[in-house]
Amino acid sequence: MLKSFSCLISLAVLALSVCGHEHERQIPLEQFASTVDGYDYADADAWLKKYGKQIDQGFSGPLAFAHLPYSRCLEDTATEFDIALLGMPFDTAVTYRPGARFGPYAIRSGSRRQRETRGYTLAWRVNPYELGSKIIDCGDVPVSPFDNALAVDQMEVAYSSLLARPVVTKGLTDSPAVVRDFAKDGQEHPRIITLGGDHTIVLPILRSLHKVYGPISVIHFDAHLDTWAAYPGTSTEQSRVTHGTFFYLAQEEGLMTNTSIHAGIRCKLAGIGDIENDQTVGFQLISTDDIDDLGVTEIIKRIRKRVGSSPVYLSLDIDVIDPGLAPATGTPEAGGWTTREVKRIIRGLAGLNFVGADIVEVAPAYDNAEITGIAAADIVHDFLSMFLTQEPPKTPKFSAAVRDEL
Repeated sequence: MLKSFSCLISLAVLALSVCGHEHERQIPLEQFASTVDGYDYADADAWLKKYGKQIDQGFSGPLAFAHLPYSRCLEDTATEFDIALLGMPFDTAVTYRPGARFGPYAIRSGSRRQRETRGYTLAWRVNPYELGSKIIDCGDVPVSPFDNALAVDQMEVAYSSLLARPVVTKGLTDSPAVVRDFAKDGQEHPRIITLGGDHTIVLPILRSLHKVYGPISVIHFDAHLDTWAAYPGTSTEQSRVTHGTFFYLAQEEGLMTNTSIHAGIRCKLAGIGDIENDQTVGFQLISTDDIDDLGVTEIIKRIRKRVGSSPVYLSLDIDVIDPGLAPATGTPEAGGWTTREVKRIIRGLAGLNFVGADIVEVAPAYDNAEITGIAAADIVHDFLSMFLTQEPPKTPKFSAAVRDEL
């Protein structure tokens, strides 16, 4: 027993001795060198020589939408693009649950499995990244979380700055020439897909677009009207600016035409007066339930007829989708459309003269397994295809033999 104890003490002393002098036992770098398969693993270019370009996996790399090139476009004024993704992490004008300031992050995270090289879909029958436009992620507007008036101004200045950039690819034949045909200056302007943020962000966006295009039509996917004049008890001019009043304010400022339309409305109202006010603001209304009676095709026809050939902006609140399929939002309403139905309607809008689009009210704190973020990211991909195609895609009808080949 005593001998065993002595052995243990000796081993412990030896271990301490080794640990205490570990810093003195550095192994020369050349001992790690290897030339297996003809590659020198001590070479600083070993990775490039053996594996080539560093391509991120879907779950790795910097967080840019669909692994697109990323630039701080507001800071780097030399950056040019045809279509930009721009985050507006603003949520301090909500009436219920906050959290949409994290929406841009959630949407980008939901896009990780997307990438330029695998952008073709059977539904659109195109890859929007292969249609000739330069598409980049311009990061987020650094909005103030303390001062809403300042934040709204920051968003307007940011959007206007990007809208003033020259386009990279002029006169694309496979893209509606909206930027040339409708701009006051007769020049082509880039288009921006904005990642919200709460729905208030549309007010500074419409102000920016008005400087270039004048009054525009709006296609508005939402569970709520967002055309209320003000909420009871407000006492300041700034308190009128909320995610439920911005369209009323836009109409006051003359930013919209009288040919706008809602799609997916199902919220509770104070009464018929809310609808009368909504019509005064310039909207027609398609309710959620209309999809049962009219069907998707008729809804698409009514939207297209309403906006016609005018310059049009599309704003999509994620709460247009049923909360069972997109729970991560600030003001959920039961009984919404499915993700598939919304995507199908968007496909039917291709070829309209879009000047921009947004997706808003994604609040990931209320999500589960990124359900909402993934849905939102997929809709952004639809926006890209919608911008860059001249007409709605024909529904692919593959024979059984072709399906087997695919």
